[in-house]
Amino acid sequence: MAIRNPHALKALLSPRQRLLGLDLGEKTIGVAISDPGLTVASPIDTIRRVKFTEDVKQLARMIQGREVGGIIVGLPINMDGTQGPRCQSVRHFAENLIGRADLWGAEPEIAFWDERLSTAVVQRFLTDDVDMRRNKRAQAVDKMAAAYILQGALDALAMKPAETSP
Repeated sequence: MAIRNPHALKALLSPRQRLLGLDLGEKTIGVAISDPGLTVASPIDTIRRVKFTEDVKQLARMIQGREVGGIIVGLPINMDGTQGPRCQSVRHFAENLIGRADLWGAEPEIAFWDERLSTAVVQRFLTDDVDMRRNKRAQAVDKMAAAYILQGALDALAMKPAETSP
């Protein structure tokens, strides 16, 4: 299976390949992409979820030609650190995504990133700092949350990985 930690995923990337960030919601999928230097995440769009196959086709079309080498998927861990039904649903989506290599041209490399509070932080930013109205905020929050998740992973990748104990 091609689900790894973010540092292992980075090691598999070819020079100038980008990472894709996903914020999987029940009704939408927020999508963001990194720059080729893996330093900045930018929101791309939001996919309105229909059926898995159609969602993945939209995702594949969206990233076509962008030299994506891996995917960072936000994992909705509970505030107490436990993993509930939403985590199971996200993991299931990622496993199914791997099974659709026909849409990607190759089996995608995937890593999870803890997304606790990502949507809340983005909503607060869009409300307080940008003063965005509710209807515009609803359109932007998912892709901005995907960028927030991806940026967190990129920032961690820029630091030296922690030493693992034996």
